[in-house]
Amino acid sequence: MSVPGIVQSTLDGEEIVTRVSLGGDDELFVTPTDSIIYRADGLLSDESVEEFPHDADRLTISEGRRKTRFSLEYALDGTREFTIPSGSTNAVLTPLVAGVLNGNGISDAGEEVIQTYRFSELTLIVTSDRLVKHIGEAVWDEDFEQYHFDDVTNLSFEDGSVATQIVLEVNGRPKRIKAPNDEAVDLRERLERALFAYHGVDSLPQLNAAVGEKADPEPSEDPATAFGEGVDPLDANPPMPDETDQESPEPVREESATMDSSAASNAEQDHQPVDGPSSAQEAEKQPVDPLAESSSRDEPSNQQSDADATQRGSVSRSSGAAVQTDRPAEGDTERTADGTSSASFGESGFKSATAGTDPELLERIDELEAQVARQTELLESQQETVEQLIQELRQGR
Repeated sequence: MSVPGIVQSTLDGEEIVTRVSLGGDDELFVTPTDSIIYRADGLLSDESVEEFPHDADRLTISEGRRKTRFSLEYALDGTREFTIPSGSTNAVLTPLVAGVLNGNGISDAGEEVIQTYRFSELTLIVTSDRLVKHIGEAVWDEDFEQYHFDDVTNLSFEDGSVATQIVLEVNGRPKRIKAPNDEAVDLRERLERALFAYHGVDSLPQLNAAVGEKADPEPSEDPATAFGEGVDPLDANPPMPDETDQESPEPVREESATMDSSAASNAEQDHQPVDGPSSAQEAEKQPVDPLAESSSRDEPSNQQSDADATQRGSVSRSSGAAVQTDRPAEGDTERTADGTSSASFGESGFKSATAGTDPELLERIDELEAQVARQTELLESQQETVEQLIQELRQGR
C-alpha cells in the first residue's frame, strides 16, 4: 500500500516498522522513534497527521464501549492523547508498547515484542528476550519489573479453577504470576515459545534441564523408618469365624408368619360383599325432570309451528325463483318493494372510475411516482452522509 504524502513528509527518512488500520483510510504508522496517527480527509476534519514520540514516561489506556483513549505522558510536553475505535485496541497496543520500551532503552536493538497482556491492573509484556511485568493503573511506567531470559532457572505452571499461576524462577527465586484461565493458554504458549527459541530447546523438560541449577542430592531415608513402610500391626481382636457364619433362622420364620397372617386378613376383607341400595330405593331417589312433562304438553303446538315454518320456506323458495327469473335487463326499470319503479345504474348518470380510461388520473399517478423517486434518492444520500459521520466519530475524530 502506498504511504500518503503528508505521512511521507513526516517520516524524515525513518523506516516504517508497522502500520495498523484504524477504520476507513485512517492508519497508525510506527517508526523506531515515533508513532504517527494519520487522519484522512472527511466530513469532520481535513487530512492530518499527529506524532507521538516513544520516549514517554508513562502509558495509560482508557477503554470505552466504542472508543479507546491512549495517553502518553512526557516530562516536558505533558500529556498527549489520541483515540481509536475499540476494535483496534489490541492491534495498536503491542507496536506502541514496543516503541515505548525501545524509546526508554528497556529493550535491545532487534528485540521483538511478541504480545502484551492486560489482566485488570496487571500488565505482562512478552518479548523475544525478557518478560516485563507492571502492576498499577498504567500499562507502563518507571515502576516495572523485568525478568531476562538469561536469568531464568525454571518454569512451571499451576492450574486452578479460575486462574493459572505461572511460576518463573529467576536465579533460583520463584516469581508467581496469576493469569485468568481464558487467556492463560495463549500466554503460556507464547512464553514457552520465546524461552524455547532463546535457549534452543524444544520442550519444557528440556528447558528446565538446560537452565536449572544443580542442587546437592538429598540423603536417602532409612527403608526401615521411612513413612509408609514396614509391617502393618495385626488386629488385636479379630472376628471369630463362628460369629460371622452363624445364621438366625428364627426371626425369618416369625417374619414369614406375620406376612401370612396379614395376607389372610386382606383376603377376607376382599371377599366381603358390599351392600348397596335396592332398585326400589334407587327409583325413589331419582329426580323427576320437569321438562319431560312440559315437552309432552307442548308437542301439538310444536307440530303446528313446524307446519307453518315449512309453508313459509316453500313461499320463500318460490319467491326467490321468481326474483331470479324476472330480473330486468340493464337500462330497464326495476320494481321496488312498495311497487314503484326506479331507474337502473346505467341510466343514473354515474360513471365507473377506471384507471385505464382516465388520462387525468394517469397523469397524477405519474407525477406521484416521480416525486417518490426523488424523495428516495434524497433519503439514500442523507443515509450515506449519516453513515460516514458515524464512521468518522467511531474512528476517534
